[in-house]
Amino acid sequence: MTLEPVDRIEVQVLIDNVTDSLSSVPGTVTLEWPALMKAGMNEMAGSCQCCANHGLSLVINAYRANVRHTVLFDAGPVEFAVEYNGLRLGIDFGAIEAVVLSHGHWDHAGGLPKALDLIGKSRKGVPVPCYLHPGMFRQRALPLPGGRLLPIRKIAAPEELAARGAAPIATTKPQILLDRMFYLSGEIPRVTPYEKGFPGHMQRGEDGETWEPDPLIIDERFLAVLVRQKGVVVFTACSHAGVVNVLRHARTCFPEARLHAVMGGLHLAGGNEKIIAETVRDLDEFGLSLVVPAHCTGWRAVNALVSKFGDEAVVPSAVGRIFSI
Repeated sequence: MTLEPVDRIEVQVLIDNVTDSLSSVPGTVTLEWPALMKAGMNEMAGSCQCCANHGLSLVINAYRANVRHTVLFDAGPVEFAVEYNGLRLGIDFGAIEAVVLSHGHWDHAGGLPKALDLIGKSRKGVPVPCYLHPGMFRQRALPLPGGRLLPIRKIAAPEELAARGAAPIATTKPQILLDRMFYLSGEIPRVTPYEKGFPGHMQRGEDGETWEPDPLIIDERFLAVLVRQKGVVVFTACSHAGVVNVLRHARTCFPEARLHAVMGGLHLAGGNEKIIAETVRDLDEFGLSLVVPAHCTGWRAVNALVSKFGDEAVVPSAVGRIFSI
């Protein structure tokens, strides 16, 4: 499972929880408004802007010499956001050669059918590989006060995705994609004592009727790219495994390369706010040059990360932003 280096990557945020075109950023980051102008916006109006949604979707371009490969990492919570933001940002859906769904939650999978429709328009009937975990298709549920459960709508089944133009690849094993430019992890070992997943989270039992505990959400996986002279960039969509567990597993997967950056949801909001201090402490062991918190990280964790590592190293994600690494 050798991952070969690329010269650079460019990551565009298609969907995220926030929009922010005013905060200052390093020169390697393009804000939403300049990205919109690059895509053809010639007059400022509300109808030209992207919309924020609770979820995440990244379009990741990797370059090696004259070769470019593109992966869609998750597709956000709802179909309209994929098309709405994609149209305004000028996303070339036809250039997407693989789709990775990080785990089976609505806020990452709800927009996937529409994304496949848009990708399929340019592929002339050639299915796009779509990497899935076989355990992500049971219905999940969230705990409510008083012990009740709020069911989560099931994500689209492989058969439905195939009908929308996907070639589903459901496996628990690590995968190397697209000229060895991308690495998709297997299941992430849980080794820290404090990253306990999502306490109270439930899934349907094998009988399809009863509920059973599912705090670890074991179907979650990360995507990684090795950038020449920098190191490994890790994309973690929600970090239900815990971002420290994610990065320790990435370090095990790539023992001869340094970890350069992590980007994605760090799941340090809500009930996980209590582990912000331990998480920030242990992130220091990786010597990361860049942390891009997104989606479910939460403002308290972002503040703690900036206080620890500084605002040159910590650059929050937002809809439409382009990160050049």
